[in-house]
Amino acid sequence: MSIHNPPRGGTPVGHITELGPVEAASVVYMRLWTEDAGMRDLMQIEFVHALGAEDGARAADALSQIAGLMATYGRRPLMRHSVGCKCLGADEACFANLIGSACDGAMEDAMLMATLMVRADYAPALASLAQTLGVALRQMSQVPLSPTPTLH
Repeated sequence: MSIHNPPRGGTPVGHITELGPVEAASVVYMRLWTEDAGMRDLMQIEFVHALGAEDGARAADALSQIAGLMATYGRRPLMRHSVGCKCLGADEACFANLIGSACDGAMEDAMLMATLMVRADYAPALASLAQTLGVALRQMSQVPLSPTPTLH
């Protein structure tokens, strides 16, 4: 692999608002997870609040393992934009599509994208974790943000 300056993975290819809810959430959560270690506990609380103790812990663990796999076995460092940036980088777009494909059950597509991001021997693990996280994010996107008032 060649070195590019600036790294191509950070090249803006779109905007977060152009993504579906699962894909957008995956990018935002990955940005938060990797940028601010102090946010990790708060994110786990958010997962547990939205999904329940067991499923919330499973989702947070999947995100943690995804970040770890990509940091340790990534083909190169994942390029990310800052948490508040509305742009979507090339690497982030690939990550969002990995999560979205896995969530939809398109595991062959997820495996293909995983091999672009990590060593081939870790791609199955990454695709499986992506499915776990994607399903959790889909469930969270369907949870109402505030209680709906009961009208009688």
